[in-house]
Amino acid sequence: MRRIRDLREDNDLTQKDLADLLRCSQVCYSRYETGEREIPLRALVQLAAYYGTSVDYLLDLTDDPRPYPRKTKKK
Repeated sequence: MRRIRDLREDNDLTQKDLADLLRCSQVCYSRYETGEREIPLRALVQLAAYYGTSVDYLLDLTDDPRPYPRKTKKK
């Protein structure tokens, strides 16, 4: 997954930094970046929140890095 690698490098983070955030091993996180292992939805949501972007951006489904607005509860 090119985007998660690019975001990590742009923010001067190591794979170990992100592995700690996601509570997985560095090897596991490395496999997410290379596409050898499918990244769980929970981890994608955590990464999107951490970087302040959308899951769609991480998955390369959009080029707009802005997160989607949160839904407001109806009264």
